[in-house]
Amino acid sequence: MMHPTGKKIYSVSELTREIKVLLEGRFPGVWVEGEISNIRRPGSGHTYFTLKDEGSQLQAVIYRAQNVRIPFELKDGMQVVARGDVSVYAKGGRYQLTVSELEPRGVGALQLAFEQLKARLAKEGLFDTARKKAIPLLPERIGIVTSPSGAAIRDILNVIQRRFANVRILISPVRVQGETAAAEIAEAIDSFNARGDADVLIVTRGGGSLEDLWAFNEEPVARAIARSRIPVISAVGHEIDYTISDFVADLRVPTPSAAAELVVAKKSELHEKISMLRSALIAGIRGRVEQLRNRVRLCEGSYFLQAPENAVRQYQQLLDELLGRLKRSFHHMAEIARTRLQAIAGKLESLNPLSILSRGYSVVVRERDGTVVCDASEVEVGERVRARLRRGGFVATVDKTVVSS
Repeated sequence: MMHPTGKKIYSVSELTREIKVLLEGRFPGVWVEGEISNIRRPGSGHTYFTLKDEGSQLQAVIYRAQNVRIPFELKDGMQVVARGDVSVYAKGGRYQLTVSELEPRGVGALQLAFEQLKARLAKEGLFDTARKKAIPLLPERIGIVTSPSGAAIRDILNVIQRRFANVRILISPVRVQGETAAAEIAEAIDSFNARGDADVLIVTRGGGSLEDLWAFNEEPVARAIARSRIPVISAVGHEIDYTISDFVADLRVPTPSAAAELVVAKKSELHEKISMLRSALIAGIRGRVEQLRNRVRLCEGSYFLQAPENAVRQYQQLLDELLGRLKRSFHHMAEIARTRLQAIAGKLESLNPLSILSRGYSVVVRERDGTVVCDASEVEVGERVRARLRRGGFVATVDKTVVSS
């Protein structure tokens, strides 16, 4: 459509398409640094967020296919460097950055992902010492999860062959790096547990960069090790290398060879130890037998065994002496008890009211209420009283009272 002045009139859609062509052709594959904010993750699997700095902000999107390639978790406030194409979302009439790569600012993406997963699993308790299982002393069947063509399996087999050749080895071949490696390793651990045909598992690979070892830092492998009923030894990389598998496993060793040396005892050393224990056991038994033999000799020469009837007589004499002491002690204690009883009886007799009455005293009570009269003022002239004597008593009428001062 043309304006009367000869100028072209654009529709909104036409102008948006023109801008889209210009922008997307002008800024392919640009790197942008900024702070993440307003993260949204709808059910589509895409991730939407805003990149901002002090002066402006830019909408960004990571489509689902690229989202799974980012190893760390995006969080609001994180400083990142994003690579992508500038595109125009025509329906909304806004430009945005379609992200294909994303790196955290100041630390590598893999290192950040490692720290994030480590912190999360530690919080769940997967690294706790209390949940770790003991490694068997003499396993008969050893399961190995590793690449069949790597140096790790060769080192392990060489050590086992040298130390204890008749141990049964079960190898589950897996990829130890690449996109499918973590899933294969986890599946191999679960399969060993489902079959129950191993006494201990060694999860291993040789050394390499952080990227090479990354399969052993992924959550599926950590979860498989954590749920394993079979004890798991992690032997990944070199002594300086640490992976998430090392923290979750029941035991971490620095190298594959060290794992083989730890889990398989050296046959010659076991024979030597058994021989030493056998010698010590024989010496101990002989020493104990000699001690018992000496005790028998002493008993054979003892007075009791030489003349047992004399010993019996002595014990009989001792018994008679003890019985005599018991009788004397009994009579003595009975005499003491008799003396005490007589003393107590004398005291009771002196306190007996009847004894007082026998000396000419009497007890006078008022006939009307039976109270004892202790004072002449307590009775009145004409009042009847009763007198208790040592033998019998009498009833009298008070003719006169004499009150002492």
